Amino acid sequence: MTIIHLNPHTLPARIPYLLLVVGLLIANAAFSQSIKKVKIEELADYIAKSDRPLVVNFWATWCAPCNAEIPYFQEEVKKYADQKAELVLVSLDFADAYPSKISSFIKKKKYEASFFWLNETDADHFCPAIDKSWSGSIPSTLFINNKTGYRKFYERQLTHPQFVLNMQDLVK
Repeated sequence: MTIIHLNPHTLPARIPYLLLVVGLLIANAAFSQSIKKVKIEELADYIAKSDRPLVVNFWATWCAPCNAEIPYFQEEVKKYADQKAELVLVSLDFADAYPSKISSFIKKKKYEASFFWLNETDADHFCPAIDKSWSGSIPSTLFINNKTGYRKFYERQLTHPQFVLNMQDLVK
């Protein structure tokens, strides 16, 4: 059995180190996001069964317009926390990026949302399950509130003001 002796004279010198370690662990936990691997049927089911306003954004780490809009998506969705609005980021990254590259990217960008990786390659199969008009380009965003029947789909980058207006309609 190993006995650890704490010297009361050196303990105060170790406190900043201990606080740093604890802080890093907390920060890592805060930014650790799990990314659920799903098929389109699972994602469609998640959307259909939601009892809250959802913003479902289809994006990829390599998509510049996608990553330009996500920060203000996050900012605006947080304003509706009392209505339990949820931002869902669905990665369409290639299989070799799941999960480590996507997770690293999310952590680096400090994205906060519910994360899914769509484990599908046939856009002719998964696109119509989200919206019949979707050709597969990204960014694409679905605003849906099953309680009110509100549903809007956009197959393009949204400006911040456009997003604000859609959020207002989504939570009415």
